[in-house]
Amino acid sequence: MEHSLRLAPIEKPQGLYLKLSYQYFKKVLGKVITPAKVIYARVPRMMKIASLFYKIQQEATLPEELKILCHMLVSDINQCSFCMDIAQAYAMKQGQGMQKLGALHAFDTDPLFTPAERACLQYVKEVTLHKQVPDEVFKTLQQHFTDEQIIYITFLCASEGYYNTMNLALGIGSDGLCSLQ
Repeated sequence: MEHSLRLAPIEKPQGLYLKLSYQYFKKVLGKVITPAKVIYARVPRMMKIASLFYKIQQEATLPEELKILCHMLVSDINQCSFCMDIAQAYAMKQGQGMQKLGALHAFDTDPLFTPAERACLQYVKEVTLHKQVPDEVFKTLQQHFTDEQIIYITFLCASEGYYNTMNLALGIGSDGLCSLQ
C-alpha cells in the first residue's frame, strides 16, 4: 500500500554537508533521492548511518547479485517500492541480469537459482517475515555459507528492514530510478 508523501521534500538543503550529499546523489543516481530530501535534510546525522550501512554491505563477502536479491526480497515482502526501485536500478547499473529479480517470487523452485541462493533467500524470507528462523532453514544456510557470511546476510535483512520502515512510514515511494539507468 503506497501512501502519499507525509513530509515535504527539502529541495534546497542547508549546510555544506547536505549540499555535497545532494550533488553526490545527482552524480551517482541521476537525481537526489526522496529519502535524502525528506529524512537526511531534516536529520543529517542519519545520512552517516546510511553511509555506514552501505560500507558494511560493500564489505560483505557475498556475490553482488546475491546482495541485490536479498535487498529486493526484503523490500518486496515489506512492499517498499522505493527500495525495490533502487535495488533494480543498482542491479542495472552493475550490469546484473534482471532475470533472477523477475523470478524472485519462485526462488525456491526456479532453476535459475542455485542451492546456495535458495538457502540464503529462504533464510532472508523467514527473517523478514518472522524475525527468527526454523532450525532446518538455518542448517541449510550453514551448508552454503560461512559464519561471517551468515552475519552479513542477517545484516542485509536488518538494514533493508530499517530503510523499508523509514520509507513506508513517511510515505516515500518509488523515485523512478530504473528509468534513469
